[in-house]
Amino acid sequence: MSNILTPILLTKEKFEPFGQVIELDQHNETKKINYGQTDRFHDLATLDLNQNNGRPIFNIFRSKPINLPFKVKVVERHPLSSQLFYPLTGSPFLVLVAPNVDKPNANDLQLFISNGRQGVNYAANTWHHYLLALNAVSDFVVIDRSGPEKNCQEHFFEQEIVIESI
Repeated sequence: MSNILTPILLTKEKFEPFGQVIELDQHNETKKINYGQTDRFHDLATLDLNQNNGRPIFNIFRSKPINLPFKVKVVERHPLSSQLFYPLTGSPFLVLVAPNVDKPNANDLQLFISNGRQGVNYAANTWHHYLLALNAVSDFVVIDRSGPEKNCQEHFFEQEIVIESI
């Protein structure tokens, strides 16, 4: 028997146990800079990247869209850092997470859907699936950590877990 996941809307409150939602429309701290020509959306996320002499790195990820139904086989986490994803293309995507437990199972998983203008900053040790783009190839700004040691742990599920539809 399969475990079926159904997405809920991504909100700051519901996502709080896993990290932060980055949402310009809901951000209160805006500063006018460049003589009023530019709005600066200030301090959007708490980045945790320097542990054990790590350093921040800036990446662009290009993700192919998934086909539904989609079988969830693996999640990953980063014990030494946060990891931030912000969409550039405005296309909705899925965010699959689980709390910091030793071995997550289907009951630990929560599935969110971003409206395509929301990003996420996963807290260190938050289990998450790799990018799950919907509808179109999607580009994401990714800010994470580089350092000499491995900062990615994977967990493969034994039971079948399926995202049937959105």
